Amino acid sequence: MSLGLDFGTTNSVLARADADGATLVPLDGPDGADAVFRSALCFWQDDVPGGIAVEAGPWAIDEYLQFPEGCRFLQSFKSVAASPSFDTAPIFTKRYRFEDLGRAFLDRLAARAHGVLNGARRIVVGRPITYAGHRPDEALARTRYDAMFAALGAEVAYVYEPLGAAFSHAATLEEAATILVADFGGGTSDFSVVRLETPGSERRARPLGHAGIGIAGDQFDRRILDKLVLPLLGKGGTYRSFDKVLEIPAGHFTDFTDWSRLALMRNRKTMAELDKLRRAATDPAAIERMIAVIEGEQGYPLYDAVGQVKRALSRGDEATFAFEGGGIAIKAQVTRDQFEQWIADDLARIMATVDRALDVAGLEPDAIDRVFLTGGTSLTPAIRRAFADRFGEGRLASGNELTSVAHGLALIGQQEDVAAWTA
Repeated sequence: MSLGLDFGTTNSVLARADADGATLVPLDGPDGADAVFRSALCFWQDDVPGGIAVEAGPWAIDEYLQFPEGCRFLQSFKSVAASPSFDTAPIFTKRYRFEDLGRAFLDRLAARAHGVLNGARRIVVGRPITYAGHRPDEALARTRYDAMFAALGAEVAYVYEPLGAAFSHAATLEEAATILVADFGGGTSDFSVVRLETPGSERRARPLGHAGIGIAGDQFDRRILDKLVLPLLGKGGTYRSFDKVLEIPAGHFTDFTDWSRLALMRNRKTMAELDKLRRAATDPAAIERMIAVIEGEQGYPLYDAVGQVKRALSRGDEATFAFEGGGIAIKAQVTRDQFEQWIADDLARIMATVDRALDVAGLEPDAIDRVFLTGGTSLTPAIRRAFADRFGEGRLASGNELTSVAHGLALIGQQEDVAAWTA
């Protein structure tokens, strides 16, 4: 048996494969089993060895919702895997490295998988083509991944995430084709061009070219925050410095719009800096609201409100953004046209990355027989429209947006020569 693990920025999915094919692994949750497991952690102080208890996935969310102010809730922590500036996360009396967070997550995921992780001879783990963050360090990310997944005690292979989706999609095709797989996650958008041969061929799939960019769903979330929330927290405001009135530097808001860092702002140094800024600000109430959101551990409900309005704009032309917490109450109508204007530059950079994948493969758009769109962010109408304009609506395919990568990774794990797919 082999396993495929899509360790995602927003969600993680586990699949298992044997000679009969691949199936998704149901993971226990407070409301029942589900194949999709939120990539989140919740820590709280308790009477356990070490003094700090931890839960992951939907259990982390459930724990946070019951006791928000007594918790440290982390999400999208995968985003810092390749960041040299990330050293450790302060959690109560301890500091956690990336691999410590990762091992805690895997430990809790394994507990909800009823021993499936213990019986695997090989685990194929998806990795982005380009890691998220400013100037990501791929070698550092690999070192951290190795330390994280060593805890599983099995042979571990890393494969580009869109190649997993390509393998999954290949199972639905009966003819040879050249396909472009576009995998849109929370932290990255990754593209692979793959040649698929007819079923029964000695080698069914052959990768031709890859490209990726650290822009995806989380960046779209930041655009919503920037327009609807940050102005109420002081962005664009001013502060007094001696006899001058200066604009508050944007750097004060950078971590606030990064889900992987927001919870970590609740530390002595950051809170002291914000209090100093509050005393100098011309609108101290705005900075007070920012402090209240951080101290009140309002990151998850804020994230959830942003996600809800983004999903609603994928279904309709208008939606209501609503958030209340930490002294803020926001209710605003947002149109799809507005949202698409906010993400226009991001989308242009994404499509330029698609062109780079085609260039690496040495192909023109007309040479692509089918485009397979996967990942939760692929449901954004502006993304599908951009691909339809480039390749034609008739060549687009989608489905199993949250699970296709893990399904295909498990199938790759059944191949004799896994090294041909590893990255």
